Amino acid sequence: MAVDEVLMEWSAGTGGCALRFYRWQEPTLSLGYFQAYEDRKRHAASLECPVVRRTSGGGAILHDAEWTYSVVVPLGDRLAAGRLFLYQIIHTTLIEVLRERGVAASLCEGSGGNMTGRLPFLCFQRRAPGDVLVGRTKVAGSAQRRSSGAVLQHGSVLMARSPAAPELDGLNDLMETPIEPGPLIDAWREKLGRRLALTWKKQPLSASERRSTADLVEAKFGAEAWIRCR
Repeated sequence: MAVDEVLMEWSAGTGGCALRFYRWQEPTLSLGYFQAYEDRKRHAASLECPVVRRTSGGGAILHDAEWTYSVVVPLGDRLAAGRLFLYQIIHTTLIEVLRERGVAASLCEGSGGNMTGRLPFLCFQRRAPGDVLVGRTKVAGSAQRRSSGAVLQHGSVLMARSPAAPELDGLNDLMETPIEPGPLIDAWREKLGRRLALTWKKQPLSASERRSTADLVEAKFGAEAWIRCR
């Protein structure tokens, strides 16, 4: 979360775009910005997991048997022209890569029949137009945050069921032959680059960016005041 915010500030200042894929060191629950901390009690299976709070909205995500991605673009860039454009590019390219591997993935065209009343606590139990589905199962979703200078979009691709969220099937729970996440991510990155006419260059965080990340963890994302702000 802190690295994504640092990259967002970098994008606003330099006009550059960045794409990042990452895993979490341990099973972790991330709350959407507008979710109440007390609502985590609604999900017994993840009560022992550490909690963070995102700067974007949406439902809670159990980060375990999944991959998280983030992309940042400057506000004046063509990719930031409309909120749905970036969603569409990211999700349709993922669907194309999945279909190349025999997965009958598609875009969700509606919110589903279970979205009346109180929303489910977990993101992957919600449905929104543009989510990535396999049959009726949601396997990928995204959320955005816009600042005065950049757009951050991040999301999750659910690869398998987690003991901390046993009600959620991932891609490999739906397939006879498991999908290797590494080649999937590599193919997705390459397809995104071609679709966006961008050439990705691997680049580690600078010393200054690492310090900014550590400062944000201490002052914000790791602080109880932020995690329990709602």
